[in-house]
Parts: sequence; structure tokens; C-alpha cells
Amino acid sequence: MKKFFLALLSLGMLQTQAQQDTISHKGHTNQNKFRQLYQEFATPNVYRTASGAPGHQYYQQQADYKIKVILDETNDKLTGSETITYTNNSPDYLEFLWLQLDQNKRAKDSDTHLLKESEVKPYYRPSTFTSTFLAPKFDGGFNITNVESSDGKTLSYTINKTMMRINLKTPLAPNKKISFDIDWWYKINKQIPGDDRSGYEYFKKDGNKSYIIAQFYPRMCVYNDVEGWQNTPFLDDGEFTLNFGDYDVEITTPKDHFLEATGKLQNRKEVFTKTQLERYEKALNSYTKPVLIITQNEAVENEKTKETNTKTWKFKAENVRDFAFASSRKYICDMMAVDVQGKRVMAVSVYPKEGNPLWEQYSTKAVKQTLQTYSDMTFQYPYHKAVSVHFKQIGMEYPMICWNFGRPKADGSYSDRTRNGMIGVIIHEVGHNFFPMIVNSDERQWGWMDEGLNSFLEYLTEQEFEENFPSRRGPVENIIPYMSGDQNEIVPIMSMADNVIQLGNNAYGKPATALNILRETIMGHELFDHAFRTYSNRWKFKHPTPEDFFRTMEDASAMDLDWFWRGWFYTTDVVDIGVKEVNKLFVSQKPNKDMRNYLKENNLTEKQIIPLVYTVSENSEDITSIDTSKTMSKNCEPLRNYLFDNFSEEERKTIIDPKYFYEIVFEKPGGLVMPLIVKITYDDKSTELIRYPAQIWRKNDSQVSKVIPSTKKITKIEVDPNKETADINVSNNTWPKEVVLSKFDQFKQKQ
Repeated sequence: MKKFFLALLSLGMLQTQAQQDTISHKGHTNQNKFRQLYQEFATPNVYRTASGAPGHQYYQQQADYKIKVILDETNDKLTGSETITYTNNSPDYLEFLWLQLDQNKRAKDSDTHLLKESEVKPYYRPSTFTSTFLAPKFDGGFNITNVESSDGKTLSYTINKTMMRINLKTPLAPNKKISFDIDWWYKINKQIPGDDRSGYEYFKKDGNKSYIIAQFYPRMCVYNDVEGWQNTPFLDDGEFTLNFGDYDVEITTPKDHFLEATGKLQNRKEVFTKTQLERYEKALNSYTKPVLIITQNEAVENEKTKETNTKTWKFKAENVRDFAFASSRKYICDMMAVDVQGKRVMAVSVYPKEGNPLWEQYSTKAVKQTLQTYSDMTFQYPYHKAVSVHFKQIGMEYPMICWNFGRPKADGSYSDRTRNGMIGVIIHEVGHNFFPMIVNSDERQWGWMDEGLNSFLEYLTEQEFEENFPSRRGPVENIIPYMSGDQNEIVPIMSMADNVIQLGNNAYGKPATALNILRETIMGHELFDHAFRTYSNRWKFKHPTPEDFFRTMEDASAMDLDWFWRGWFYTTDVVDIGVKEVNKLFVSQKPNKDMRNYLKENNLTEKQIIPLVYTVSENSEDITSIDTSKTMSKNCEPLRNYLFDNFSEEERKTIIDPKYFYEIVFEKPGGLVMPLIVKITYDDKSTELIRYPAQIWRKNDSQVSKVIPSTKKITKIEVDPNKETADINVSNNTWPKEVVLSKFDQFKQKQ
């Protein structure tokens, strides 16, 4: 025995010396994909804990608004006055206040015009060519006519593009309020494709307009523990960071207009007709189908009126972050009641006749499904209604109300693409009520926190709305073309929205896919859903950061996911995992070639070592001495004796006695760490699916090997057989290697 151990020690020393001859002594920093995200994450504090929950001293400011506006249809002008009451709940003294003047994006001197790259394309839509090259610059910025304190004294202010600073004579102390008034007006822009989120559409045939009005009043910026004032200019893609507050809004419109808005309508009896009121009461108890409040025939008659008299709509909204409204004499309206976890919520659709028959058939039903699915995944929808408003080529969201595209042809016909696109955008925009209208992230900085999470839930909702709905974002295979594209066109998800090149893929598609993979492949539904629901409830009506989301998902699931966040959100790495080589082995009691060489080199005989189990490759010269039809114990007496001496008869029945050993080497050319999902097919056509956790790559990021003892011959090995991981290169995913045909070659083969 002593000689045996000496022999093994000698072998180990020889191997160590060989390794030292090739070792590099150049140092490096910790590049392990499983290192913790301490350097990337903000340090936990009294405001935001290491668990991802709000801290015991978490605070947020409140901004309450009283607003009166007049919609001047003749001059396409909005005139308003507002009183803002701002409460400083922070521990800091504020020397000045910052407000957002979003309409200044449309001012003649807006940086937005200067920052847009200009180049000649092979072709244009007429509307795009006109707006880009021919039309004069529209001057739609805010005209501030008065800023004064509640006691009537003029306040000093400075405007910097889309931001306005009010200079306080005395700093606003912690736990104190300030009230001030602002009067303003601006010209409403005509909406054209791709041009912003608010404006009007002109209908040439009947001479009417449909108005969607948002970002229409000076709004308080957010001041918080993360970066103080969030006063980054509004340029284009980076949307809005807003405070919660209570709204009291009066909107004066032409008398024949119908209007929907954020908040509860306070004077329904004054602005609804008797017939509309009766239908509304019926809709309150209609849970199975929508009730038309205004029919298409009535809307067509309204188009002819052109009233010059006015009426005022009064709304109140509590604990919302914004306010928006839509107004037109062209509107059809339908409503239905939705049971949302025992609470009645009204699903509402507002649309001109140009939206039918598509909108009357699908819009309100899509609103209903959204409210139910999102509530199941997060929290009970807290508001009393959700409104979907039709607008030709835009999708945009506000509390309780959103704008959605999807218009049939003039003859009422429509394609599946138009139908599915409309349903998808309605689900998406109504879903934004949850993210970011309630879970109120910083859209200007982290666009993915609302768009990505919302796109993920949109995917789940679409699949519940209709079996096999052709979802654009969420399915794993849909993100592969983007992730495998030109790296010059790709940035990490953790990038400021205005700096992202392909915003749709980066802020919507990739995070939605990542969350889908996290739920389906890595965490499972139970752990993921509990953690996601925990995050949603911790941060509803609050302002979360990315770290709050990442930490909560780990805190509520007991899973270390730092490797996942780092790969998917902080890098542009891709998934590429494959089979490098497969070696079929058998066992023998006779020394194999390696052992014979070792004995010879060390002047040892076979008798000087204890009996061993030797492995022999199928391609080895030693294979001829093995009966490959026998099991391992029958080919190896030392193994057979060991089993007999150390296990009872009952225990031996539980031990497998396979014929083969398969040593499989997996490679990972791609940078992204992912679970190793392997499907094994045997010669009897049976299969086995093995799911190795991502941590299998902890100590070797380029390749790992696994040994599989088997009583049956393996005929095929597949990596990621169900396409769960967004693997961009499937040419190395199978053994024996298969030829992967291009889509064109597949088409030719079918023909």
C-alpha cells in the first residue's frame, strides 16, 4: 500500500511540475462572472436598504395641483392657470425649486431640433419629408405670463430650455409647504407620425379635430435621496420623472366635445346627456360586454355641429403622478365593469368612427384583460377606471388614460397585423398604469424600468388574452437578431434612455426577454412571481431604483442573481453554449495505456499498486481487450469485489451497473453565463433533460465537462433544445454535429 501511495504522489508531483512550466504569473482583477455587484450598486442607507425595500427614513416629496385650462379649438391654443402646493418631506433645506416645461421641447430654440442627426434617405413618407425639410419650425413652447406666491408677490424665476428654476428668498425648510401660482399658454401642435406624445389630429373629410393633451402644465421635478433634483433636460426618448400628488382640474371645451381624463369626473350630470347617463348606469353593472355611451351614429351627427359655446369638465384625482386628457366631438365611447380581485373598475374606450369596427370589437376587452392579469402579477389596481383613447400613430401612457394606435382602412377592413398591433399597444399602454404610474421609476434615467417590466407583463397578458397571440416582445427567439447584431449599435440595458441607439430592443425587448427567461428557466414561476409581487408592493406609490428591483428579487427568493443582472443588464454579451466534444468510455481491470506508461517511467510493476478501475476510451488501443457488451462490474473484478464487500444485497440493487461512461465537454464561446440545459437521446428513443444551474461555469468560464454513466447508448446530445436561453449560435448545439440550414435553404427544402 505504501508503494502505491508513493507512486501516486510521484505522479502528482510530475503533473504539478508540468503545470508550473506553463503557468503565467501576470496578475488580474477579479473578472469572475459570479462576483457580487458591490461596485455597481449604490451603498445601502437609511433611505434604501440592502434588501431592496424602502428604508426607515425613506421620503418623497408631494406636489398638489389646482389647474384650470381652456381648449381653444379655433386657434389650437391651450390657456391655463395653476396653483402648486409643494411639500418638502426631505431632511434638506431647498434653496430653489425646479419645474419641468416639457412643451419647450417644441420651442424654436429647442435642443431637440439640433441634436437630431440629419441625412438623406432613399425614400420618405410625404408627412415625414414635409416635417423634416419643408415645414417651418413650429413654435409650441410655453409662454409663462405670471409666476407669483400665494400672497400675490411676484416670484423670481429662470428658464433653461425645458427646465424652470424658481428662486426662493428663503429656503424651504424640511416638513414645510409652499404654494405658488403660474399662468401660461401655448400653441397645440398638429400630430404627425413620430412627433411626440401630445397634440391634435385633423380629419379633412369632416373638418374636425381630436385632441390628446399631455405635459400641458408646468410640473414639479422630483427631488430625492438618489440625485437631489432630477432636472435632466427633456430631449426626446427619456420620458418623465414625477411626484405623486392630488389634482383638482377644470377643463373648458366646446360644448359638443366629449372628454375623458385622469381622475374622477365630478360633474357628470352637467356634461353628460340624459341618455348618456342612463347608459353609464347600465355600464356600471355590465361585466360581460361593453355598453355604448355614445354610438357611432351619434358621433357622426356630433361631427356636424361645430358648437361655439363651451362647457367645463371637472375632475379630481388623488395620489397620481400626472394628469392628461382627450377631447373631441368625434368620439364614440363604450364602457364595461371589470371585476379586479373583488373591486369594480370601469374599462373605457374612446375613439372616432375611423377606429371602427376594430375598436368597438377589441379595445375595451383588451383593457379588461390588462387590469386582471397585471393585478394578479402585482397588486390590485387602485384606481376606479382605465381609459383607452384612439389616436392614429402613437402609443403613450398617463394615469388612468392612454393613447393607442391601430386604424382600419377606409372601408373598415384590417389585417391581422393591424389588429394584433392594436391589441398589443392597448395592453402595453394600459399596463403602464402599474409601471411607472404607480411603481414610479425614473424614466428619464432608466427607461427599461418601466418599459421593460411593462413589456414583460404585456407578453403574459397577450398570451392570456388569446392563445398563441403573436407577441413581439417576450418570446426568447425574438431578441436573438438584436443581441447577435453589430455591437456598435448596441449598449447595455443599464444606459440612460437618451443614450440608447435601438430603444425598442434595448429598453423594451431585451429586459422583457430577460425577465421571461428568469421566470421560466432560472427561478421558476413560484419564486419569481412571489419576488416580483414583493417588489411591486414594496415600491407602489414610491420611487424605486434599479438596485431596489435587483435586490428585492434576490431578497424574496433566496437566489443569488448578481451574475444574471451583470450579464443581461450591465453588458452586451451574448449567449453561445455548445457541445465541444464527446468521449465514450468503458471500464477495465487491466492497466490502460496511461498507467502502463507511468509504471514504466517509475520502474514499477503492476503488482506494486492496488487493483484499480481503469477507464478506456472507445478510440483507445485498449478497447480490444474489453467486452463492450458487458456492464462495468462484469468487466472489472476490483469494482465488482468492492461493491460486494461494502454494500448489502439490498443496497446493491439500488446501484446502477452501466455499460458506458460518456465524458461530455461543453464550451461557452459567448460571454453571457446561463444555465446549461442538455437533452440526451438514447438508442431506445427515450430522452432525458438535465438542467445544470448557471453556477456550473463558476470556475471555468470557457468550458466544463460532465460525465454521464449510462446503461444505454447515447445517440444524440442537444444544448438548449427548447430554445430557452437566447443562444445566438445553434450550429454547435448538437452532437453529432448537425447542419443548420438558413431560412432560405429551409424554404427551398420545403418547396
